[in-house]
Amino acid sequence: MVFDFLKRGAAEVPEAKASATGPVIAWHGSGRVAWSPRDTVSLTKTGFSSNPVGFRAVKMVAEAAAALPLILQDDGQRFDTHPVLSLISRPNGAQGRSELFEALYGQLLLSGNGYLEAVGDGLPDELHVLRSDRMSLVPGSDGWPVAYDYAVGGKKHRFSMVEAQPICHIRSFHPQDDHYGLSPLQAAATAIDVHNAASRWTKSLLDNAARPSGAIVYKGADGQGAMTNEQYERLQSEMEAHHQGARNAGRPMLLEGGLDWKPMGYSPSDMEFQKTKDAAAREIAQAFGVPPMLVGIPGDATYANYAEANRAFYRLTVLPLANKVLGAVSHWLSEMAGEAVQIAPDLDQIAALSSERDAQWARVAGAAFLSDGEKRVLLGLPREAAP
Repeated sequence: MVFDFLKRGAAEVPEAKASATGPVIAWHGSGRVAWSPRDTVSLTKTGFSSNPVGFRAVKMVAEAAAALPLILQDDGQRFDTHPVLSLISRPNGAQGRSELFEALYGQLLLSGNGYLEAVGDGLPDELHVLRSDRMSLVPGSDGWPVAYDYAVGGKKHRFSMVEAQPICHIRSFHPQDDHYGLSPLQAAATAIDVHNAASRWTKSLLDNAARPSGAIVYKGADGQGAMTNEQYERLQSEMEAHHQGARNAGRPMLLEGGLDWKPMGYSPSDMEFQKTKDAAAREIAQAFGVPPMLVGIPGDATYANYAEANRAFYRLTVLPLANKVLGAVSHWLSEMAGEAVQIAPDLDQIAALSSERDAQWARVAGAAFLSDGEKRVLLGLPREAAP
């Protein structure tokens, strides 16, 4: 069934050329140049590589999701050995299961898109995570992807999706894009700019003795008078060049005759840079679904204790992300393996959820009106026990 709304922007598959660079998804924020660019590469640099809160939030979610113990089962049994289990335990020669899934979750968090490449016919011999900033989708006449282009250094490789499915594309929900996902970095971009700017401004103030801003008052020889246009423009240009912006915060000025400095600004403590940074840090952590308490942000009393915050982190952030990704990977591998299998987290082996799992086991075991098969299904097990 073809939906008309998917037809917008559809085009024929262009001819692949080694010298052409594939288009990449990018958002450019409008407005003042003080805001950082909103494309994936720039956001990754400002929100992950250069921001400790964003870096820690992404690492926490990706590492926690990649470390989840996994099970493989179908409708009838849970497998201890299976070709799919062997594949995901050692997906390629350079990575194990945790390394592969950490990279995949990281790409999804940073760009809103994750790409897995299958190498080999039938059930893949290897799996590789591809960088999302290098990948672009080629829509067909009906809007669905017919190919993916992977561009590196002026060269481009095309993955055709017509006959086989060598690429598994996992994307976050985006209300305004049919093909690409929306990353948490996009939602947290303003808070990241504020946090980074507050850090640079505080560092500049410390480097320049933390002097506050003020006003320059001009007085003529007799105590009155006005500056000439030439004097005014020269003073204004020197102020813009040497005393404005975070880089020049608190920089001392050399005043000539007739000019007087009148402090008018607030001290750094009055401007509460630390509170501004904490508020921005809290917004960044919340965009990634990490309780602020877990990244060391003070003043957060949402959760009664660390254990409760950690349980909410797994239940509200890690597990939904893992279930989304593992569900897509399971369907993708099942089609290539020729049998329907499901990869899922083993909830009984997650320490953060041990208390609620114990309570669920007790409730299910005490439900005498349920059959053994129904109880097993409620606990995430196959309906029939293995022989």
